[in-house]
Amino acid sequence: MIAIPHFISPIEILLQIIINKYLSESYCLVVISETPLSVKLPMSFTYLDPKKEHFSVETLLKLSEEGCSDYIIRMEDPRQFMNALEEIRPMSMVRRSDKKLVILPVTDDENSMEPILNLLTMKESSYYAHILLILPTQTERFECLAFNLITHRFVGSDSESKLPIILDRWYSCTNHFENNVYLFPNDLKNLNGKTMKISTFIYKPYVLLDVDTAVAPLGRDGIEIRMIDEFCRWINCTVQIIREDVDLWGEIYENETGIGVIGSVVEGRSDIGIAALYSWYEEWKAMDFSVSVVRSAVICLVPAPRVLESWELPFLPFGKSIWIAVVITFVYASIGLTIAQGCSSNKALLIVFGTIISQSQYIVSDSWRIRSVIGWLLVSSLILVSAYGAGLASTFTVPQYEPSIDTVQDLLNSRMEWGANHEAWTFSLALSSEPVAKKLIKQFKIYSFEELQRRSFLRKMAFSLEELPAGTFAIGEYLSKEAVQDMQLMLEFFYFDHCVAMLHKNSPYTEKLSELIGRLHQSGLLLAWESQVSLKYLDYKIQLEIRLSRARSDVGDLKPLNFNHVEGIFLIFITGTILSTLFFALEIFIGKQARKK
Repeated sequence: MIAIPHFISPIEILLQIIINKYLSESYCLVVISETPLSVKLPMSFTYLDPKKEHFSVETLLKLSEEGCSDYIIRMEDPRQFMNALEEIRPMSMVRRSDKKLVILPVTDDENSMEPILNLLTMKESSYYAHILLILPTQTERFECLAFNLITHRFVGSDSESKLPIILDRWYSCTNHFENNVYLFPNDLKNLNGKTMKISTFIYKPYVLLDVDTAVAPLGRDGIEIRMIDEFCRWINCTVQIIREDVDLWGEIYENETGIGVIGSVVEGRSDIGIAALYSWYEEWKAMDFSVSVVRSAVICLVPAPRVLESWELPFLPFGKSIWIAVVITFVYASIGLTIAQGCSSNKALLIVFGTIISQSQYIVSDSWRIRSVIGWLLVSSLILVSAYGAGLASTFTVPQYEPSIDTVQDLLNSRMEWGANHEAWTFSLALSSEPVAKKLIKQFKIYSFEELQRRSFLRKMAFSLEELPAGTFAIGEYLSKEAVQDMQLMLEFFYFDHCVAMLHKNSPYTEKLSELIGRLHQSGLLLAWESQVSLKYLDYKIQLEIRLSRARSDVGDLKPLNFNHVEGIFLIFITGTILSTLFFALEIFIGKQARKK
């Protein structure tokens, strides 16, 4: 009970009937009235006087967070309430797509009815399907008051959807309705061709636009496009595509504006946004999400390891640490031999080097120090040469490849950049505190379509793609069949996420669309559509090339040893011969110059 006056006005009697019939199951009700109302509220409620200080946007936001979603408004200028409701919309985390707004006049003066009727033409009113205006009207009986119950059409064309319609009329004499109809009729079962604006762009296999009408009668196709078309067939709406080919997925700014698909939904330029939109947290705070449409896995195509160049083969038998040990042994033995020769460096380096590579040395010396150094060096060189020979034989027998990038850690260790044409690929990682995720974001690069196409042949970059539940890969158009032939799929996924449809926060379509998606999952249509779209529109050779990229073999048939296998050794030999000849000529020249002086 808000107030207990001695007299209950007819409009309060009507309001009580509406509360009992339509609002009795509300979790929490907000009553905003400039004059006291004498009604019984069977649920939790909050009363606000807009003329007092406690009525503010902060108060409405607090009530919204507490679950209050239905409103009774009695104000001279109810547009203030609609503006405040729109202001708290992006800040509130509580969603409800079936909010009910009941608006009453402050006086019975017919001149005060115009501002209330103008509410229905506001852009903010188009976000709510359940708006009920209670307005007095003239009646033939002087002692009897009548009230028209008015709402907006909401359905139909854009010009029709904002028009007011009189649902029913209530008479105070009889306390009965004239037609006794349901006062919140917009249940979204039939939108009468209402325009449904869909923001998206071409992203196979989710969305395909500009399709030949001989192939797709509507000129569009794709997994999510079929879902939207099915949705509009179900509720009788008309699809209007709003293309975001420039900004793609886009982004949201702090002032609740944005660009691209998600910016179009936030600003109200479209009703639904699709194109492989993941369940990103920052976007969830500003919009409504449907239930999951597709579960997607993000992975990368990386350059496939090639057979190592032949000049590298002589260095492969030993690892880095063994080669360091060999160099240290050479230096240590040279110093030891120099000390053993009485601090004379006469041929010390040549003797040690020759001994290490198992070359015989002519040394005439009775010194036990020199013989000890040479003896231990011979033992060490015998072990090294035997191990090197075995490793070299193995290297020539089994082809050696570049290191393969199989896991996320391999990609980070290689410091190879990965990227695409939009930063949306990193949105799912942005809030992660994991060091690996932070490093991945740092290595991610954004390039234009043309630059990505060029880099796909340079073997210096990894390219992100999606793997869908039925095994289809969502690949950027910048990756050609020729480019992917020199790439392979990583073994480890970067992350998994769920694709959703994004809608205006508190959109009346959210619950209905989620219901349809659930039915599509139950029937298996989403998996079937994925396979159909993939076979119909995607390049099957590219799909197969990526799927079998790990099964490729560059070894080929076994061949006898030929010059190609040893050309690296000859290259090292020729390089050494040229350098030694140059140094020899330089020594002769320096010697002649010294003798002239």
